This record gives sequence, C-alpha cells and structure tokens, in this order.
Amino acid sequence: MVQVDLITGFLGAGKTTFLRRYVQYLVAQGHNVCILENDFGAVNVDAMLVQDLLGPRCDLETISGGCDCDTHQRRMRTKLIALAMRGFDRVVVEPSGIFDVDEFFDVLRDDPLDRWYSVGSVIAIVDALLPQQLSPQAEYLLASETANAGMVLLSRSQLADPAQQDAVKAHLARALEGCRCSRKFAPGEILTKDWSTLTDADLAAVAACGSRQASCEKLHFDPHQTFSSLCFLEQKLTPDQLGAAAKRLFADPACGQVLRVKGFAPEGDGWLELNATAAGQTLAPIPQGQDVLIVIGEGLDRDAIEAVLHS
Repeated sequence: MVQVDLITGFLGAGKTTFLRRYVQYLVAQGHNVCILENDFGAVNVDAMLVQDLLGPRCDLETISGGCDCDTHQRRMRTKLIALAMRGFDRVVVEPSGIFDVDEFFDVLRDDPLDRWYSVGSVIAIVDALLPQQLSPQAEYLLASETANAGMVLLSRSQLADPAQQDAVKAHLARALEGCRCSRKFAPGEILTKDWSTLTDADLAAVAACGSRQASCEKLHFDPHQTFSSLCFLEQKLTPDQLGAAAKRLFADPACGQVLRVKGFAPEGDGWLELNATAAGQTLAPIPQGQDVLIVIGEGLDRDAIEAVLHS
C-alpha cells in the first residue's frame, strides 16, 4: 500500500520549508514520492517552492483555491485515485494552513482509497515564535491541526530562547485544553532543533512517528470566510520595497489582521521568495517565480493593503 504522510500547521508555520527537507530525505532513502500541494488561494505559491525537488523519484500534484469541504474532499479523492497507478510508494500532503485534519482521515478511509493507501505520519509544524494571543478561530485551528500528530516540530527554534520554546509548548497545551482535547504531548513528541542540523536519524524518527487518535470539540465557523486570501499581481516591487511593504502590512490595523505574506520579487535574472509573518521575514533566492503577492489573514481590506503596497 502507498503510505500517505500529512504535514500540517497553521498559516506561515513553515510547512513548505520542512517538506523540502523531508522529501529530500525520502528520495535519498529510495522512495518514489509524490508531493500533493493544496494552497489557500487562487495561485499556488508553495508549489513553486518545490520545483527543484522534482525528478525521476519525485513528482508534484496540486489542488488550488479555497472551496467548501465537500468540494475539496472530492478534489483530493480524485487526485489520489489518479495517483494510485503511477508507481509511488509515498505521498506527502501539504495542505493549506486552515485545513481540517478530519478531512484527511475521512478521505483515506473511503473505498477504494482504503485499499490502496494507508495513513503514515501526521507531522505538525508549530512556529516557535507563535504569538501568544490569537483569535478563538486561530486557537482552534492550532489545536485541531496538531491533535492527531505523531510528532510536532518547532520551526525557527534556533531563533527562540528556552523560555520562548517553553511558552509555545504551553500555548499549544492551552489550545488543546480549550477545545476539550485530551491529547498531551510527551517530551519526545516535540522536536526542538534547528532544522539545518537535522540528521538522518531525526528524519527517520519523524517518518516513523505515525499518528494519534484524538478529537477536538468543533468550533463551527467557515474558515474560508474567517480567513481570507488576497492575490496581488504585477506589483513591480523591488525586493527592498516588498520587504518593507510586508512589515507595514503587519503594523497597519486598517489592513485587517494580517497573518502571512508570501510571494516573489525579481532580482537580476532570477527571483527572491518572500515568506513573512509578524515575527519576521525571509527573502531567499528561488529557481522559479512570478510577480505575485499573497496576503492571508482575518478581516482583510483589499483597498487598504493596495495603499500600503505603494506607499
């Protein structure tokens, strides 16, 4: 059977960064891997970030755009049926940061997928610099996206001191308790390590971490209405202008509650990829890109954001 791994985590947690490292490890171990990307928005920016991984042992499929749960399940089911006969032994799913993890299990339990696929590892990414104050909806998503994880990996842990690392672990525990989830993470189930120093032994442990059975009390809201995704094309911003604009977006309440900004800016003959949250940002070279900026958050105001981008 084909093993399906899920890399989950809230908006901007660092799922794609870890996925790159994880898929490289799986391919090096001889696996034939398909990455299944589901981005929140009309333009699948994260899919561009894994293009250099593709080759004889690694392929990519995408599901783009926000939609209702039933439609999304049909799209995922259709993709997995199409993938079943293509010789992969591992599928790695990276969903959007507002993904309902129950959907993952529901799809894989359906006939005929339950005869072809098995649930592998559920890996949750949590930002070590996660803000201590989140909206009730965001707190719920933090809990629901980690409750079934076999292992939690703290992203950007090298930037967080021990007190900050302890604070985010306590925050995760509060979020789980807040939605009446009994899941508690043992010390060995939370990996606090600079990802650049992860060894093959570390990644083997992640690949074998499995999943846990846990449930959260549902908070009934439409995440695609609560969390909006706005796409801005052909802004023609330099890297410096893009980075400065991202900082202003997080600071200006007129824009709404901005949670993540991602996109690209041209530099010379190539591109730089922007990944920004309120805690910081990176601008890194990438082989492919396009002039697009995605802003994700709560209560976003398009006109106010456009004004900030060109101020």
